[in-house]
Amino acid sequence: MRRLVPFLGVALAVFAWHLAVVMTGTRLVPSPWAAVRAIGELAQKGLLLKYIVASLFRVTWGYFLALLLAIPFGIALGTWRRGELAVNPLIQVLRPISPLAWIPIAILWFGVGDLSAVFLIFLASFFPLTVTAMQAVHNIETIHLSAGTNFGLSRPQLLVRVILPAILPQLVVGMRLALGVAWLVVVAAEMIAVNSGLGFLIVDARNAGDRYDLVVAGMILIGAIGVVLDLLMRRLETLDFVRWGYASE
Repeated sequence: MRRLVPFLGVALAVFAWHLAVVMTGTRLVPSPWAAVRAIGELAQKGLLLKYIVASLFRVTWGYFLALLLAIPFGIALGTWRRGELAVNPLIQVLRPISPLAWIPIAILWFGVGDLSAVFLIFLASFFPLTVTAMQAVHNIETIHLSAGTNFGLSRPQLLVRVILPAILPQLVVGMRLALGVAWLVVVAAEMIAVNSGLGFLIVDARNAGDRYDLVVAGMILIGAIGVVLDLLMRRLETLDFVRWGYASE
């Protein structure tokens, strides 16, 4: 029964949406059925899969590039005090800047296309992941590091056997949050810097004049895919090696 509660909430929201459209007679907001028909139209034209794949392609590249660079960088700063003192002020200055503020620079450097969107997603993911990794290292109990040193572990061994297992749970949480931000940014970037993807779909439908059904269809697809991505990351938290990391803290 508890598993049905979220679906009940969605059903009530859809019913309220339909009722509001019927009672007001507005043409600015399509009915739920009109949005569903718009999704079917996209599938029939072969655009549904094309736009979804385009958005996921950009998120995958930008996000995983950030993972490969930000996590080692954050761990290095967390374990090297002088390096952190030198670099952290710059990180704290750049981190609050919205990735969308970089759109003119991204277009100037990479032109209009996938590279600009990937760059924006990379920026959106890089700084949160770096700060998460750095802070996770700071949260390790000193006694754990001292015990590893006393047992004669070298620095690489200390990293693999003590630091990584200890910070893994916090890293996974940070990865989940960063992926959510990356998905938000790709949609916004596609509204400006590319000519495909779900963000482009919304802008293109708006420019068509009266295709608000396609606008809402794009919003529904963005939300649904975002939920799926978040569920996948939550599944990652339940894996044995991550749960072992929680137990070792």
